[in-house]
Amino acid sequence: MALRQILTEPNRALREKSHPVEKVDDDLRKLMDDMLETMYAAPGIGLAAIQIGVPKQVIVLDIDQKEGKKNPLFFINPEIVNKSQTNSIYEEGCLSVPGQFAEIERPESCHIKYLDYYGEKKEIEAKGMLATCIQHEMDHLEGILFIDYLSNLKKSMIIKKLSKQKKSVERIVV
Repeated sequence: MALRQILTEPNRALREKSHPVEKVDDDLRKLMDDMLETMYAAPGIGLAAIQIGVPKQVIVLDIDQKEGKKNPLFFINPEIVNKSQTNSIYEEGCLSVPGQFAEIERPESCHIKYLDYYGEKKEIEAKGMLATCIQHEMDHLEGILFIDYLSNLKKSMIIKKLSKQKKSVERIVV
């Protein structure tokens, strides 16, 4: 396994739509293992392949890791079959939008079809934080970031702040 660099906003690649995975093989499992290691090291609870510059419909999640155990979930070519009519609000952050958080309203639950780590067809009824995380990561597959749900003013302020941070980091000489 290897740590990968997480792309941060603003970055054109984060706005790309990801492509469906044609075949689940050892190379794809290596990618998912790398994604998981990168997510844990960040630390985060979810990561889409596009966030490390790979435009494939692949997501890794582990919302239970804070309790000491690891319980990773792998979603290949995820598809939301239906969403609840009731919404919930969670304060979201993102590894690609470091240090920024906002309350985002999303459907409280959703039913998802996907392929697992081994390419087996699966379905899950996700509720609460799991549903929010899956929807957040699936947005990445469409080139959408959580800040896109904010007003234009808030969004532009965040992007401006991130741009300044990137420029100052790039100037450091070691």
